[in-house]
Amino acid sequence: AQLKESGGGAVQAGGSLTLSCAASEIILKLYDVSWHRQAPGKQRELVSTFTRDASTSYADSVKGRFTISRDNAENTMYLQMNALKPEDTAVYYCNANWTLLGTKYVYWGQGTQVAVSS
Repeated sequence: AQLKESGGGAVQAGGSLTLSCAASEIILKLYDVSWHRQAPGKQRELVSTFTRDASTSYADSVKGRFTISRDNAENTMYLQMNALKPEDTAVYYCNANWTLLGTKYVYWGQGTQVAVSS
């Protein structure tokens, strides 16, 4: 697998979790990487992006609470999640994508479950 998430679990509202996504060195160097989530009965949504030129962006629903980071030495991407809310409950997926000469390369991890109780 090109991407492998870990770090999900169950936490009470207001708590914190850190998700990790292990990737190959070349993915972290060349690809834009991002976190997505999918709650039961809902479409998958973009949570946060870390581009290859180190720009970050966040969905409005997580701004100020979540922080995306990338450690090239560890070949790992992280999502630090603070002040968690029950509506953050979802399966979280990491994603890597790169477009080269018109061809898009996309990888997904297998997902990790986050459950936030009130």
